[in-house]
Amino acid sequence: MDHAFLALERELAVFLRRARAASGELAREVHPELDSAAYGLLMRLEDAGPQRATELAGFVGVGKATMSRQLRALEGLGLVTRTPDPADGRAFLVELTEEGRSRFSAVRGARRARYARRLAGWERSEVAELARLLHRLNAEQEADDRGQTARAAQE
Repeated sequence: MDHAFLALERELAVFLRRARAASGELAREVHPELDSAAYGLLMRLEDAGPQRATELAGFVGVGKATMSRQLRALEGLGLVTRTPDPADGRAFLVELTEEGRSRFSAVRGARRARYARRLAGWERSEVAELARLLHRLNAEQEADDRGQTARAAQE
């Protein structure tokens, strides 16, 4: 195996382990009872606006039942609400409540400030290059995921 790929695997493993731990901490900063997996849902709702539960499930990569449980928990904490979808009265859109938006924005702002402090010694071009490469990796993974989903639907 190529040493560059071995080094990449090792560094990604460390990065992902730290990211999972940080996700749990961030979730608890939003609300002490918030599950770490729900932080990503809040981020998606903040970035993309109201979404159907099925869209959120697809984005996160979980089933409808799992998404339903997560959304019930978020509703119970007062962080999201469901409103009828104007395009289809049988469906609902999930969106952040004002409380959810306020709590999430405060935590996200603090997280961004930590990133800025951590990378303060980097050249801006290095930060931009890291972002570009991570975007490329994520885009390729999303394309692979969509391809696998399409193949599974055809079988």
